[in-house]
Amino acid sequence: MTRWEPLFRPFQLKSLHLRSRIVMSPMTRGKSPGGVPNDAVAAYYRRRADADVGLIVSEGTAVQRPAARNQPGVPRFHGEDALAGWRKVIEGVHAAGGAMAPQLWHVGAFRSSDPSFEPAAPYESPSGLHAPGDPLGQAMSDADIADTITSFAAGAASAKALGFDAVELHGAHGYLIDQFFWDAVNRRTDAYGGTTLRERTRFAADTVRGVRRAVGEDFVVIFRLSQFKIQDYALTLAATPTELEEWVTPLADAGVDLFHCSQRRFWDAEFEGSDLNLAGWVKKITGKPTITVGSVGLARDEAVLAGGPASLDELVRRMERGDFDLAAVGRALLHDPRWAAKVHACSHTELMNFSMESLKILT
Repeated sequence: MTRWEPLFRPFQLKSLHLRSRIVMSPMTRGKSPGGVPNDAVAAYYRRRADADVGLIVSEGTAVQRPAARNQPGVPRFHGEDALAGWRKVIEGVHAAGGAMAPQLWHVGAFRSSDPSFEPAAPYESPSGLHAPGDPLGQAMSDADIADTITSFAAGAASAKALGFDAVELHGAHGYLIDQFFWDAVNRRTDAYGGTTLRERTRFAADTVRGVRRAVGEDFVVIFRLSQFKIQDYALTLAATPTELEEWVTPLADAGVDLFHCSQRRFWDAEFEGSDLNLAGWVKKITGKPTITVGSVGLARDEAVLAGGPASLDELVRRMERGDFDLAAVGRALLHDPRWAAKVHACSHTELMNFSMESLKILT
């Protein structure tokens, strides 16, 4: 057995069957004109499926709300044209022996990086705030919230109908679902606000329940969460294991099968007194399987694959200890579609160094 062979053991959860423990992390590309994934998008995902990636999580795909996306090339997961494009994507991934989950996304109060883009309606969020003291768009009404929950459920139902293997809800990084968790931008005084993190999980939990009803019990529902936000990389929502329990237990109870725990470096301990990372703590608290993510395959001091994937030894050690079940890879797979296959073959000398230029290529 090679030193990284544990990363290539099969994994099964309900109806989800994976040939390896490597997950392709969702990465926004903006390559779907008019929100419709084309043949180039299908080929992009198939290349990773064809090279030992077990599960592909798509880039964020917009649910059916007028301001759910903030870039013109972000794909939609609604509408006949977009869903026809996603059918081609999943057919290609399956033909290559892979599995895939679309990531359902609503950006919330998050400005576009494209000055020419305006959403079809004002940006929306719990309280009309992008960040503390930074107003953007409008606060959601009860009807807006109800329709948003319905739109996530409809997207999940479409994923199952198209033949996807699971579905992921984007509840991380300061976008809509995560904005409900964050007390500084969720200033609501109704049932979707509150002074405690447990109270502020209600929107996410109600969304998970709606998705679960739409897909049934055997279809895997993944939930991505993070402490940090793009608006504030140093932010901590849960400062203690007890607070983390108040956050994730309602989500597990609502129907989450698998937690995708995003942190910037997977080897960083989440709380003092233990070397468990975020995925390790969430698994310990909920008993649910977890995905770890954060600079997998990158050197610790700079965003390159200097000297090969040295940090994979630590990744495997933690996985073998039972801290988490799957490992998501972002930038390394972005730059090199065959990264996982090369790791499987222990061909680390063939791995291409990641560079910021690769972000412009998005092959």
